[in-house]
Parts: sequence; C-alpha cells; structure tokens
Amino acid sequence: MNTVWQDGPRRRGGMADVAVVGGGMVGAAAALALARAGFEVVLVDARAPAAWSADAEPDLRVVGLAPSSIRLLDGLGAWDGIRRARASAYERMVVWDAENGATIHFDAADEGRDVLGYIVENDLVQAMLWQGLDEAGVRRVVPGEVVACETRDDHARLALADGQTIPARLVIAADGVHSPLRAMAGIGTHGRDYAQRGVVAHVETTLPHQRTAWQRFLPTGPLAFLPLADGRCSIVWSLPDAEAARVLALDDEAFRNELGVASDFRLGPIGAVTRRMGFPLRLKLADRYESGRIVLLGDAAHTVHPLAGQGVNLGLRDVAELRDTLVAARDAGRDIAATHVLRRYARRRRSADGLDAWSFDALARVYGWKASPLVAARGLGIRLLDGWAPLKRQLMRHAAGG
Repeated sequence: MNTVWQDGPRRRGGMADVAVVGGGMVGAAAALALARAGFEVVLVDARAPAAWSADAEPDLRVVGLAPSSIRLLDGLGAWDGIRRARASAYERMVVWDAENGATIHFDAADEGRDVLGYIVENDLVQAMLWQGLDEAGVRRVVPGEVVACETRDDHARLALADGQTIPARLVIAADGVHSPLRAMAGIGTHGRDYAQRGVVAHVETTLPHQRTAWQRFLPTGPLAFLPLADGRCSIVWSLPDAEAARVLALDDEAFRNELGVASDFRLGPIGAVTRRMGFPLRLKLADRYESGRIVLLGDAAHTVHPLAGQGVNLGLRDVAELRDTLVAARDAGRDIAATHVLRRYARRRRSADGLDAWSFDALARVYGWKASPLVAARGLGIRLLDGWAPLKRQLMRHAAGG
C-alpha cells in the first residue's frame, strides 16, 4: 500500500520540525497547536477519522472537557465548531457513596464559573481538530505505519511500513496506551491493572439530568451518569471483568433494570438504551517522557482511572506545556529537541500527571474499602469535605486546570 501525503507537497528529503505519530484527540491537538505556533509539522496515522455528522448516532466514547481544555481548543479554532455541533455543559456534580449515603456536591457557581465543563463525544473533538489541519499547513501521512525510529545528533528519522522515511527534528509519540514508539524508544511503564472494565452506553432517563454529572460509588466500582446535549445520559459503569462481561451480555430490559438499581434510581427508571461496549481500566505511567528526540504525550505517557474523567484533559495539558516549551526554545535560538529542552517539559508534566494519576488511584482504593469501620470513616471524611468550602474550591480549581 502506498502512503498518501494529504494536503501538502510530497517531500521525500524535506526536514520537518516535528513529526506527530497518532492523530487522536491529543495527537491532532498537538499537530495543530505546533503548526499554528509556526512549526512545520507532519502528522502520521493509520487512518483519517470519519466525517462527523449530526445525524449519526452519538459516539459512545465521551470526554468531560475541563475549562483548561476548552481554552486550548478555543485557541486552536476548534471549540466554536464543537460547541455549535453538540456539546453539553454541566454546572454541577453530585457524588455519593452507596455504602454510607455520604454525598458531596460541586457547583460551578461556588467558584464563580458558569459551568464545570462540557461533555462531548470523542469523535466530534477529533473531527473538528482534523478540520483545522489543512489551514494550519499540517502535512498528513495517511495511512502511515511507523515500523522504526532512528535518532541522530541533529534529527530523528521515522521508517514507514511502505518503505518511506520521514526526517524530523522532533518526534512526538501520541500513539496511545500501547504506544509502539514508546517501546522503540526503550521507555518502560509502571502501574497496575484494575481487573475491571468500563461499560459505556447512552441511556434515556425518566427524570432530566439537570445539567449535572452524577456519580455513585458502589462496592464494585463507580457508576457515572454524564449529561448529553440531547437530554440522554452517557454512562460509565466500572465493574470487575467477569461482572462487566455478564452485564454486557444482558438483554436491554435486564440491563435497564440492573442499571436503575445500581444508580439508586436517582434519575428514575431507565428508558431506551443504545448498544454497549466495554474497555479495560488500568493505571499506566511511562518511566520517562522523553528519550533522544522522542517525547511522549497523552495515553502514550499516562493512562489513568476514569473515575475523575481527567484522562484527555491531562493529555491536552501536555500539549499546551510542550507547545510553550518548544516555542520558548525556538525563540531563544535553541534546538527544540535538545535534551535540556525536552527534560524541562518532561519534568513539569510527569510530576503533574503522576500526582493526578496516583491521586485517582488512591481515591479508587479508598472507595474500595469494605470493612465497616473504614466505610464509616470514609463517610465521615466525605461529609467533612462537603462542608469545607475552601477545600472544595481548591479541588474544583485543580480539576479545571487552574
């Protein structure tokens, strides 16, 4: 199969400033951000995303975009299209414990904000970012499969499955949790497998979602109801692997009944439900974020528990930090892929990502306590937190990205 160079000249010998491998939300945002900052960028992916259509069934995969992510997307010219197409603002979040009934409430008004964030379909965000690549002058190699990456003193060289090569001063690995580029760079990972799956679907509820994100912590894991623009809710139901397989195999009526019980019928009986799918839950952190002229972004660098809904937001914060770091190096006349430049980015983001990842992991462990004294202590802590306004505001600011 011949690689197709889209929307730009096919330059076998030309040296790009940056080659981004992986065109998901984070990779596409990185390519667009760096191109708009004046770098020559090549984006390599196995396939281009399908054209987004408002008439199509909404993507089962959704993301809760924090204000920091919205600021980045707005600066890239993508947010207005996303918002007008289909985005659901949520103003409040209610989290409650199934074991002791303790509840914590978050309200955007308490922080002087209009919203806490927006629930948006993954494929819509990706599609709008790809739409901006043409105008920004990003060269796209689609389909493109990287089979090797050689780093030299002054550049790196990607080798593709079809025999072509792409030279670039810097290579960005945004190729997902199983990142082949991370492996090629010799970067290991650490973390743990939760032995759980996240079951996702869109459901109708008898009661309106009230522009609120609802999350109930059950002994088996958290269950979230996220408000969608069409009035339905997107659910993310974390379950042990065997239980997830059983729930995925239920017929619609049985699934609706079990979901209603699991949610304590907070939004009333469950109505129509879409198809369901499941994905594995794991904590995985790269041992390093850089090696030679390769740097990691997004899931290639960190995969976290979905209970706080921060995975993509962390990846987009990686993008903003890397862009600012590379612009500062270029403007100072430095090599953008020099070791000290990439380590500056890596030091800042690995510290922030690691702190968040292990905090989410600790929260999952705390909510996994089953002994009665520990459950009672957890309930007391939740109630104290709910009444401690300064700490709640601090948590909301952190989740918003500052």
